[in-house]
Amino acid sequence: MEEKQLKDFLPEKNSSYLKKFNNLNISTKINKDQVIECIKTVVDPEIPVNLYDLGLIYDIKISDKNDIKIKMTLTNPNCPVAGTMPESVGKSVENLSNLNSIEVSLVWNPKWHKDLMSEEAKLALDIF
Repeated sequence: MEEKQLKDFLPEKNSSYLKKFNNLNISTKINKDQVIECIKTVVDPEIPVNLYDLGLIYDIKISDKNDIKIKMTLTNPNCPVAGTMPESVGKSVENLSNLNSIEVSLVWNPKWHKDLMSEEAKLALDIF
């Protein structure tokens, strides 16, 4: 089965974000915790919880050259801010020093469900 893309649901929306810095002087490797802290500053506009605790971040990969690739999803493909969420995540990570590139892609598999949320997010939203 072919993986659905955002354009399949909302053709005018962006499903990815890419920015290259071509930083040739990498002095320190970025770690995953640093990336997570950046992502935690991005809050879903409809749900007052950050995207990481909502369980919307599926994968974070960091190369030896500090190229960061993030795969994320949304609670719903029809989310009105679907086209801006990858950019919001990417821009939050751009604040890290020694970053070479950032790429954020929306994926729909596996489908998001409330069990992906952190315990803190579930408590904040009264979900058990």
